[in-house]
Amino acid sequence: MTKRIRHNMFAVALLVIAVSAALFLTVLYEYFSSVEFKRMRSLLDTASQGIVHEGMEYFDGLDPKEYRITWIGTDGAVLYDSVSDALSMENHFAREEVKKALAYGYGESSRNSATLTQRYLYSAKRLNDGTIVRISVTQNSLITLTFGMVQPVMIILIVALIISAVLSGRLAKKIVNPLNELDLDHPLENEEYDEIAPLLRRIDSQQREIGMQKETLEKRKKEFEMVTANMSDGLVLLNQNQVILTINNAAARILNADKDAVGKNIDEVSRDVELAKVLTKAAGGSSAYVTQDVDVRTFQFNANPIVSEGTVIGIALIIMDVTEREKNESMRREFTANVSHELKTPLHTILGSSELLVNNMVKPEDVPEFSKRIYKESKRMVNLVEDIIKLSRLDEGMVDMKWEDADIYTLASYAIDSLESEAAKKNVKITLSGDHVSIYCIPTLISSIIYNLCDNGIKYNYDGGLVNVDISKDNTGTCLTVTDTGIGIPAEYQERIFERFFRVDKSHSKEIGGTGLGLSIVKHAAKLHNAKVEIESKVNKGTVIRIVFVN
Repeated sequence: MTKRIRHNMFAVALLVIAVSAALFLTVLYEYFSSVEFKRMRSLLDTASQGIVHEGMEYFDGLDPKEYRITWIGTDGAVLYDSVSDALSMENHFAREEVKKALAYGYGESSRNSATLTQRYLYSAKRLNDGTIVRISVTQNSLITLTFGMVQPVMIILIVALIISAVLSGRLAKKIVNPLNELDLDHPLENEEYDEIAPLLRRIDSQQREIGMQKETLEKRKKEFEMVTANMSDGLVLLNQNQVILTINNAAARILNADKDAVGKNIDEVSRDVELAKVLTKAAGGSSAYVTQDVDVRTFQFNANPIVSEGTVIGIALIIMDVTEREKNESMRREFTANVSHELKTPLHTILGSSELLVNNMVKPEDVPEFSKRIYKESKRMVNLVEDIIKLSRLDEGMVDMKWEDADIYTLASYAIDSLESEAAKKNVKITLSGDHVSIYCIPTLISSIIYNLCDNGIKYNYDGGLVNVDISKDNTGTCLTVTDTGIGIPAEYQERIFERFFRVDKSHSKEIGGTGLGLSIVKHAAKLHNAKVEIESKVNKGTVIRIVFVN
């Protein structure tokens, strides 16, 4: 804008200078012409007096220099001319200045030469005897004068142009600067030009409207960001060219994308071929999904097309963590297989023994042994079914169980009493130490935790071994510690002993009647109480398991 104003002002200044110069030269030329006419009239008066007193003798020895004197008779014939031969000159009555002099006593006129390079000024006066005295002078025409002044005019013009350029630039800035410095955030507070007041009022109105719309959009954006930012699932919105429009924290973490991912193509963030195929299908208008492992987690990538008026305008990519679902599904299949296997073995034993007894294929002295085997396997099946039912209820959250304040020390005492006979059979001493501590819990589950830990401590102990249950409390919470002097657990298996049906020594476990579900029940019961499970164990040295109930 400044440049345009400067150029326009410069053009106007140039035009004004040109017109002014032309007018000035014209006026100046006419002024000097009028001055010349005055001088000629003065000379004409002098010549008239001379002719009146001396007649033709007046012209003897006369040197009019740049002026030309002509004396015209009453019939229009030239009596005397200071330049040409009077006899050879034409009649002058037709001349304009002569006509005026005859009519009014004095006359003036001017005529240009044929080449327009010169101008002739004529001044004529009628004498008392009717003759006419005329004085003329030659001067350069305006065109000639102009060309003769080209150099000074050009110098003046150049100086004027420089001054015009400088002044037009400054003036343009002076005009534009107030516009550039307008406070458009507060349009009505500007007091520069009255002519732009309607524009400022319109801007103010539009700004208020835009502000309201912006406030609404910001509110919706914040709501959207709050919802998506706190989503556990990943959300990525892409346009039809698969350029990322928005990505929440979960998706950025899963895709290992940085904060500048918005505006980039999804290919720059993830080069996974399967994901690219899914997005391509979604861009074509079909929903698709793929399950992928990322680090140690499993995610399902669901791509859905965003359609407007029958055209795909974007893609919504939802990333769900299905690790637990996949793990639970795997555990369910494994659990089903394990249950089938665990039940099949005792059932075969029971079926085989029963068949031999029914068909009288067992010696009378061996019948007690077969009956004992059937009883043992039946009891193992019952324990297994009971543990499975208990685990199923734990998976469901034990919603039907009653929570109340209970003394862990007392619950531990009851559990130890119920295991005294088992401990005696293994020649294992079981003791209880610590303080009476009450916690808010499901007493049945706490008893089950203590029972299973003590039962394992007895079963996997040495002859003459020891199992101790300790109850303590500090600032962090209540700690239930079960220590035994048994066979211990190798370090590589310590993380897996809480898995269902996992046994370090399967043959030994089956011999002592373990179901492989005891520690799984302990873990699930502890988890239900938001308790932490800690284990320390050394082979042939014993095992320490702590259940910490946090305050």
